[in-house]
Amino acid sequence: MFIEIRKRGKIKKYYLIHSYREKGKVKRISRYLGSNLSEKKLLQLRKKAEELILEEIKDKNILEFELTKKEIEEYKKFDIKIVHLQKEDWKRFTQIFTYNTNAIEGSTVTLSKVKELLSGEEKPQDADDLETLNVAKAVNYIRQSKEKISVSFIKKLHLICFKGTKKFAGKLRNVEVVIRDSSGKVIHQGAPKEKVDKLLKELSGWYKKHKNKYPPLLLSTVVHNQFEKVHPFQDGNGRVGRLLLNYVLIRHKYPPINIRLKDRLRYYECLQKYDRMNDIKSTLKFLISQYKKF
Repeated sequence: MFIEIRKRGKIKKYYLIHSYREKGKVKRISRYLGSNLSEKKLLQLRKKAEELILEEIKDKNILEFELTKKEIEEYKKFDIKIVHLQKEDWKRFTQIFTYNTNAIEGSTVTLSKVKELLSGEEKPQDADDLETLNVAKAVNYIRQSKEKISVSFIKKLHLICFKGTKKFAGKLRNVEVVIRDSSGKVIHQGAPKEKVDKLLKELSGWYKKHKNKYPPLLLSTVVHNQFEKVHPFQDGNGRVGRLLLNYVLIRHKYPPINIRLKDRLRYYECLQKYDRMNDIKSTLKFLISQYKKF
């Protein structure tokens, strides 16, 4: 959502604008906030307007991503040279993926300590340490599993990651989720809690329908971004989403991707572009850049 200012002489009129995609078309909702507003008043009115807009669109189906044959052919250009990981490559990937995916979410466990924990040289002392071991187990699980993508599979990934650290490990959320930035602005709202299970079933069905139709990198990117859009868990959505991304890649004979901590702001920007406008190109380009840095 963004503020649009329309000037007429000395009068400044403020509108809150939200764009979203429905049935392949970008639609726009506009809310008039007022004219010649102070910063404080603008912030107050914006928060209320954001809630009203989100309420207005929350019943719309979140899973709306469809491409034409022409678009699919275009996206096939976004591809990589496939290099299969060997045993030592997998060991290194597990270490750096575990470090980065946890650090993105605020873990203070260093890369050197991750290596010590995974090798058994160091014993877990707290929740961050235990989640380090858990995420590494999840990486091993997606590497070996042949399970179909389903709600139970997604819940299992969450359980593996957070068993022993979160009471709601493996359980879909029963609360609403609104994410704000440091200024209080809403940057994302998860699906309504009563629709989470249904939307994950739709996502699983979408994957089944498109798995032989879309190129693997595009397929995995859409699954990941749609998962993050639904935001099905009370916490831990980022880590499970990145595991899901890699599970799709591995199932389609592609190497996994490590998203680096230092690139997280660009990663978040890509997710926001997808959330607002179904812009998938930004995420694809970003993920290809991460491939090149492994």
